[in-house]
Amino acid sequence: MLGGLRLDEIVARLGGTLEGDGSVVVSQVGTLASAGAGQIAFLANPKYRQQLQTTQASAVIVPPQFAADVALPRIVHPNSYAYYARVVALLNPPPQRARGVHPSAVVHAAVPASASIGENVVIGAGAVIGENVTLYPGCVIGDGVTIGDDSLLYPNVVVYRDCVIGKRAVIQSGAVIGGDGFGFAKEGERWIKIPQIGRVVIGDDVEIGANTSIDRGALDDTVIGNGVKIDNQIQIAHNVTLGDHSALAGCVGIAGSTKIGRRCTVGGAGMIIGHLELADDVHISAGSMVTKSLRKPGQYTSIFPLEAHDDWLHNAAQIKRLATLAERVAQLEKTLEKKLEQLEKTS
Repeated sequence: MLGGLRLDEIVARLGGTLEGDGSVVVSQVGTLASAGAGQIAFLANPKYRQQLQTTQASAVIVPPQFAADVALPRIVHPNSYAYYARVVALLNPPPQRARGVHPSAVVHAAVPASASIGENVVIGAGAVIGENVTLYPGCVIGDGVTIGDDSLLYPNVVVYRDCVIGKRAVIQSGAVIGGDGFGFAKEGERWIKIPQIGRVVIGDDVEIGANTSIDRGALDDTVIGNGVKIDNQIQIAHNVTLGDHSALAGCVGIAGSTKIGRRCTVGGAGMIIGHLELADDVHISAGSMVTKSLRKPGQYTSIFPLEAHDDWLHNAAQIKRLATLAERVAQLEKTLEKKLEQLEKTS
């Protein structure tokens, strides 16, 4: 933002408590270590608390318990990280593309005057494009697709026929919404393709990362709830249901017909097999494989700890013996019980 904003202007827009000189102007956000004059830094992690004493920022965003640790002008808010996110958005508004339809676009549906349709975009018959929608160059919108107001699709996003995208969606480049799910029936040595006749239905305020694929349902729809955040290079298979305000980190894979509750999170490269149910507020650690339904909220981890390769080989060999050892222990327990019973009878 050219010229920046005064601290009191930021607080007037975003809330929080201002302590110190409200006339200080900031034009950008930086870390406590890297920020300089004209920038506002933030403290979100207490382990960086000492940097409040050395930062060169013009102002800081801090939680209440650390407000007295710094003499700089400061904005005090209980969730300093979320406040920082809002300040970044305020100081860095996204570039606005020109409204209207580029001459190279191929459009078979009505488009409102407020929309921006970029170069070589294709919009199919019967599509419904909301107000203020932006389609960057190369997007392909299939027949019968609905895109809600204020949604933003970056270059080369593909949305297959009849899919529904809610309001204020952000979909990064290369994402594919509504491709066929992996549905095949075995017939002898051959695989027979099962037509995928469901849709993908995406709620409001959803963000989808680059090169992510969300498959259409086989019969019923694949459903992504409101406020869901999906990172890059994620695979969501047919008929998955993902509850409101859940978040998936990069390279997660979710197999078909899995139902995930509200406010769930899955760390990077987490894998969830098909036909499972995860309750609300389930959190899966990065790299974990989920092979059973999780009916209770909480944190779940299935990662074997990292160690030197030779140690891993040794421990893996012991794990392979666990079933045999368990059988031997069970047999020994039975033998011990019999001997105790004999002793009781003879005593």
